[in-house]
Amino acid sequence: MLVKTDVCIVGSGPGGALLAYLLAKQDISVVLLERHSEVAREFRGEFLNEEGEDILNKHGLFERMERLGLLRMDQVEYWHEGRLFKRIVPKWPVDHVGIHVPQNHLLTTILAEAKKLDCFRLMLNARVTDLIRNETGRFTGVKVRKDGKDMIVESSLIIGADGRFSTVRKKAEIRAVIKNHGYDLLWAKIPAPKGWQPSIKMALVNDSQVALFTQAGGSIQIGWNIEHGSFPQLRKQPFRPFIEKLLLAFPELINSANENIQSWNDFILLDVHSSHCETWTKDGVALLGDAAHTMTPTGAFGLNCAMKDADLLADLIKECIMHEDTEFLGLKIAEPKRRAEIERLQDIQVDKEISFASQFVAYV
Repeated sequence: MLVKTDVCIVGSGPGGALLAYLLAKQDISVVLLERHSEVAREFRGEFLNEEGEDILNKHGLFERMERLGLLRMDQVEYWHEGRLFKRIVPKWPVDHVGIHVPQNHLLTTILAEAKKLDCFRLMLNARVTDLIRNETGRFTGVKVRKDGKDMIVESSLIIGADGRFSTVRKKAEIRAVIKNHGYDLLWAKIPAPKGWQPSIKMALVNDSQVALFTQAGGSIQIGWNIEHGSFPQLRKQPFRPFIEKLLLAFPELINSANENIQSWNDFILLDVHSSHCETWTKDGVALLGDAAHTMTPTGAFGLNCAMKDADLLADLIKECIMHEDTEFLGLKIAEPKRRAEIERLQDIQVDKEISFASQFVAYV
C-alpha cells in the first residue's frame, strides 16, 4: 500500500499532533503516524507553563481542552520535616504556577479539531521501520508496519516527533549527544488527601529532591530523585524505611501513601538525561520535541518546548511551500534561533538541579 502526502509526522504526542493540526489547517496534507493503538495514554510530563498556555490560546484550543478538565496550581511550597517554610505564589496577571492537563485531554482536543480537516489523516498502530531515500540521498518517505501489514508513506518532508528514543532520528543517522544529570526519577501516583490544595510541594529527603504535583481528578504525582543507576540496588533493600522518609517530609500523605505505595513495584523508574543533536534538519527530515532536544523533568519544560517547536515549524513549513523551497532550507536557517532557546532552558534546568538543596540550607 502506498500513501502520498506533503508532510509525514511520526509520533502523535502533543508536539506531533499540534503540528499536524496546524499544517492541515493551512491546507497542507499531513499523515500522522502513531505506533500505539490509541493516543489516550497516561504520561508523566503533563504540566503547562505560560508559554504552553499561550500557544493553545493562540490556536483556539485552550478553552476546548479546559472543558475536558485541567487544574491550575495555586503555589509552590517548600517543606522540611512536615513543616512549610517557604511559599511562592503567581504574580499578576498570571493566575497559576503551572497547569496540570491530562495528556489525553490535550490530545483529544487537538485531534478532534484536526479530524475535521480534509488534509489530515491519522494512522494508529503504525510503526515506522525505516526511512526511504532517493538517488540523491534525500529522504522521501517512511516504511511502516500497520496492523501487521507493510506500507509506504511518501512525503516531501518527514517530521520526527517520536520522543527521546526517536526512530526517525536514528534512521536519519542524526547523532544525539546524551548528558547524564546524575539522577533518575521514581514516579508514583496516589489519591490526594481530603482538603489538599492544588500546589507543587518540594522537600529535600536524604539530600535528594522530592516533588509532589497535584493533578486534575484528585491525584498527587510523586517525583523522587535517586542516584543515577541506583534503583536495582535500592530495590534489594527493605521498602518501608524508604517510604517512611516521604511520610516524615509530608505527614498528610500517611494514609494515602500507605494504602497505595506498598512495594517497589508501585514506583515507575524514569532514566533521566538530556540531549542535543548535531542538527535538527537533514535531507528532508526535521525533528521536534524530545526527538530533537530531550529535556529533564526539572521545570516541566518538555511538553511546552514540543508545542513551541510545533508552532514555529508550522509557520516555517508553510513559508517553504509558499516560496517553493522544496529542500526546506528555511528550516535549517531557523535552527540556530531554536537551538539557542533550548540551550538556554537546558542551562536553567542544570542550575535548578544544582541549586535545589540551597533552598533548605537553613534547615539541614
